[in-house]
Amino acid sequence: MTSTALDALTHAQRERLAFIDFNLQYFGQVARADLIQRFKTGLAACTRDFSSYKELAPQNLVLSHTTKSYHRLESFKPLFEHNAESVLSALCRGFGDGLSSNIQPSSYCQDATRLIHPNSEVIATLMRAITSKLAIECQYTSLTSGTTSKLLVPHSIVNNGTRWHVRAFDRTKQQFRDFVTTRIECPKILQSLIKPEESADKDIQWHTIYDIILTPHPKLKYPKAIELDYAMDNGQLKLEIRAALLGYLLRQWNVDCTEQGTLNCNIYQLHLSNKSQLNLKDIEIAPGYQE
Repeated sequence: MTSTALDALTHAQRERLAFIDFNLQYFGQVARADLIQRFKTGLAACTRDFSSYKELAPQNLVLSHTTKSYHRLESFKPLFEHNAESVLSALCRGFGDGLSSNIQPSSYCQDATRLIHPNSEVIATLMRAITSKLAIECQYTSLTSGTTSKLLVPHSIVNNGTRWHVRAFDRTKQQFRDFVTTRIECPKILQSLIKPEESADKDIQWHTIYDIILTPHPKLKYPKAIELDYAMDNGQLKLEIRAALLGYLLRQWNVDCTEQGTLNCNIYQLHLSNKSQLNLKDIEIAPGYQE
């Protein structure tokens, strides 16, 4: 099988063959009925898809006349690259439900419980403003000021690990800040042009990129467990991260940011080993910053 053969397929064909590949890889079997139910294709088209798949990868599947399903062979090699995170996300949403074998993947592949759910209309308004490079007027509720009227110039939406923020220029504070999307109400796009100093390219903290180095906490008895968790290379995990997002990352992953790693290693299993190379203002919400 060559990549040229796959490239010759239409996008729709690639989707259907990827579905066959996915089911063989993760469930061990797939039937014509699964393909028909998923893509609403006819039996003849379904048969052609299985023939195409078998022509590309004859070592991957065999038809069982007992179950009327194609089963995965030990010699299986995936035709498509299935990213692990994307696969787990798809399984949690129920991708693959409706298999003729009554497998219900979403019943045994569970994602983390999410307590915060952004309003789709707010996100839509923010995205239109970002795309059009326009400001918004909204009501915003913070823990320090309560509900106030805001004039914001948004340029990016980002997940900090627990909730979605919008990065925006605050015309009241005259600076770029983060705003929690769930605290935004009644957003309205303003049609007036934004000022040069309000544009995304002037957000220095957003465009400053740090190279950070994370290591297992120095007090851990068996650091190899953490090295395996984070696929470390020579005991280090090197990341590039925006200064505006650095504090969130360090807090989300419980990274000990003290110089000598003095926090409880049972809670803080990672250690920031190059703290001296960072602007401390950018990690003021990180564990151990006060020390």
